[in-house]
Amino acid sequence: MQQFAPGSPTRRRYAGDMPRPMRLEYADAVYHVTSRGVQRAPIFADDRDRELLLTLVAYRAKAFAYCLMGNHYHLVLHTRLPNLSALMQRLNASYSQQFNRRRSRQGQVFGGRFKALHVDRDEYLLAVCRYVDLNPVRAGLARTPSEWNWSS
Repeated sequence: MQQFAPGSPTRRRYAGDMPRPMRLEYADAVYHVTSRGVQRAPIFADDRDRELLLTLVAYRAKAFAYCLMGNHYHLVLHTRLPNLSALMQRLNASYSQQFNRRRSRQGQVFGGRFKALHVDRDEYLLAVCRYVDLNPVRAGLARTPSEWNWSS
């Protein structure tokens, strides 16, 4: 097998050549978090699934706002410790295990990493909460946010 010098033009670059950057996590912080179903598949089959996710969220963090759509969710979370990645790993894993157990199935429920944006200003917090609550309206699923049962 031929070896190429690092950085030479003939060396192929792959996405796996570099690790993804670490998430910056802060104590006493607010984040806008989203997670989507694998291949955009539904992550909720019924209201019991939605209630389960909200129960798991309440057990782990304070939610300022939430919106549960068919194949993804939005959460505006306050974390006391700098542990968002661990919190989300436990949340999505616990939900996936119970979702799969109820349906006697195996495999992933969520696709890829969760997305998180640090909310560092009060004005931004208001805008993010408004965005989350208006999600079903923008998707054409409700005329007003209050019509959507699964949002704050």
